[in-house]
Amino acid sequence: MAVYGIIILLAYLIGSIPSGLIWGKLFHGIDIREHGSGNLGGTNTFRTLGIKAGIAVTLADILKGTLAACLPLLFHSDMHMLIPGVIAVLGHMYPIFARFRGGKAVATSGGLLLAYTPPLFLFMLLFFIVSLKVTKYVSLSSILTAVATLTLTLFIGDPVLIIVVAALATFVIYRHRANIGRIRNGSEPKVKWLDRKPK
Repeated sequence: MAVYGIIILLAYLIGSIPSGLIWGKLFHGIDIREHGSGNLGGTNTFRTLGIKAGIAVTLADILKGTLAACLPLLFHSDMHMLIPGVIAVLGHMYPIFARFRGGKAVATSGGLLLAYTPPLFLFMLLFFIVSLKVTKYVSLSSILTAVATLTLTLFIGDPVLIIVVAALATFVIYRHRANIGRIRNGSEPKVKWLDRKPK
């Protein structure tokens, strides 16, 4: 049982690593929470610090979920790997290292799925990219991807995975509730760099 506690604690701490905050302070000398939407996730990093920073932070946030999900394997534990993965997502949303002001659960949730079922992660990634290209809204694309991923999961037939993905989709939608309001009133910013033509 002690191993379970260690895994849960480590998963939360891994999820709590504020990738956007670290990148902003190390390479730009700014606190990303004081810019843009104030969020620590990849979207605000893209918007505030640029494409390179956004990609780096998004990848780091994905890997947090992947690493946390793999902790039972590293500790030779029989704990289901989805459990620490979900804990890492909670850590990402409410990080102890950043005054519990974290990201919106998308990238770290993807990392969890990457560890447990790579094909589902690939579907999630491709669906998000296509949705972003069509809608130009990161927030809306995140919500649509969460719903689409949950829908596909229902056909996979893994009860634990269905419960976890349903919880992750709920997290994503809840964390984007302010974005939903801005989309409705037309004030939500669109992604512009997707349409830039190479020079």
